[in-house]
Amino acid sequence: MNVKELLINQASLFPQKCAFNFEGRETTFSQLKDAAFKIANYFTRQGVKKPDKIAIFTANTPDAIAAQMAVYSIGATLIPFDFMLTENEIIHLLNHSEPRALIMQPKKDINVLNIRENCYSVKYIITCKERLPDCDFLDDILAEESNESPVGSSFDKDLAAIFYTSGTTGHPKGVMLNYKQFDNPVDTINHFLGISENDIYCTGGIPFSHVGGLNYLLLMIRFASTIIVMPRFNPLEFLKNIEKYNVTIFCIVPSMYVAIVSLKEYERFNLTSLRYAVVFGAPSSPALLKRFHRSCPKAIVLNGWGMTETAAPNTFSPADEHKISSIGKFGFRMQAKIIDEEGKSLLYGEKGELLVSGEGVTLGYYREPTLSSDAFWGEGWFRTGDIAYFGKDGLIYLSGRKKDMIKVAGEIVFSSEVEEKIQLCPKVQEAAVIGVPDELRGEVPKAFIVTKESETINEQELRDFLKEHLAHFKIPHYFEFVKELPKNRVGKIDKTAFKKTIEVKPDEKNEGETNPQSEEEKNQQSEGEIT
Repeated sequence: MNVKELLINQASLFPQKCAFNFEGRETTFSQLKDAAFKIANYFTRQGVKKPDKIAIFTANTPDAIAAQMAVYSIGATLIPFDFMLTENEIIHLLNHSEPRALIMQPKKDINVLNIRENCYSVKYIITCKERLPDCDFLDDILAEESNESPVGSSFDKDLAAIFYTSGTTGHPKGVMLNYKQFDNPVDTINHFLGISENDIYCTGGIPFSHVGGLNYLLLMIRFASTIIVMPRFNPLEFLKNIEKYNVTIFCIVPSMYVAIVSLKEYERFNLTSLRYAVVFGAPSSPALLKRFHRSCPKAIVLNGWGMTETAAPNTFSPADEHKISSIGKFGFRMQAKIIDEEGKSLLYGEKGELLVSGEGVTLGYYREPTLSSDAFWGEGWFRTGDIAYFGKDGLIYLSGRKKDMIKVAGEIVFSSEVEEKIQLCPKVQEAAVIGVPDELRGEVPKAFIVTKESETINEQELRDFLKEHLAHFKIPHYFEFVKELPKNRVGKIDKTAFKKTIEVKPDEKNEGETNPQSEEEKNQQSEGEIT
């Protein structure tokens, strides 16, 4: 993808059209091109060019959009940092990635002097929103630099970005994508959804430091579409934006859908402008999506799949409500197969790890040769960590993440399945399930439950409900009712927050928890059977 040429083209064809709207303020394609080129020319004047790396540490703002476009316009490598990172995390990642320049929005708990003293590769620091000593100020750059087309450009194989993602291991991994791979998400979305300059997207607060947020920017400049930028996710504001700006497409994660349908007034909004509503990022409940679909029956609700490592998205479920529990078929520039632990390819109905290959697959993890090697199987097959199976219809269905499998006395339980069944309970807003140690069974499920506002439910009532939907060994042995579930920056439930603090002992009963062993289970155990 040649971002510089796209900016020139769209500014020429649609100079006064809104490229993005931020809190009611519009920026046209002409204004975006000028701002991006001014920042790009500042870098080239300072001698910063490809293959140099430039880090960005900002919230979702107009400055962030212009800065990203500037980096790509000169073919340099962008390193976008999540704005929720701490000072120590920022310093660590700066030293790992070694950028030559940093564009940052000052924060209360971030000392720029510490960054300058501890990050020797960073020669230039540009601040936005606030002037700081010994730093250049972005507003001055926008006022003084030329908006002429900058020197330099990108080629397909040039390194475009390094996205740091910790996944669930807590070890930040720098996912490398080149400029050619930037074509993958927009081409895939266009292939499945059909995009035009008439489409309007709402970001929902997905950070631009993540691939999901980047995709909105790429769609904007490729198709001259308009994006409604939200600094953070707020379900009420999200619905208001859809109605106010006639949004046609959005892509959000399951927990955001939960927050939306939990609003008492969500069905009152006019969502008739929607063409597609897509869920990404985690196994989702078909019942939840169907419930949301009632508020926008003209829209097509889809389930999508992709990872940072595969330049997401890569596939979508068919436009058929009965198939929404699948992730569809691969085939557009990507291939998939499912293997067992020995590497044997599996047939219909057999569960194993999903492997993918194709143009979108990452070049590897930056400065992590062992992690990069371990992430692949055979010739170019990336190990996704998702457990999946082929249905008789040829579609792929996810069972859960490999890391989220709970082995209960030899029986495999997927936390996503248990969560889905818990959320069928009309009194439950959302749930998270993890495996905790158990002396008899090895592991047992533990559920963290958030009830709907003004609703109450006790453990026995919930247990009785689950008996109608789950085998007894899948029913959580522990329940804890909490006010909210921890979320990461893209809105996914952060189970590592639970796993870091939980340590349940088999006979321990804490406040709000029980070890609810049925008489049937006790009798089976007395006969030498562990369930």
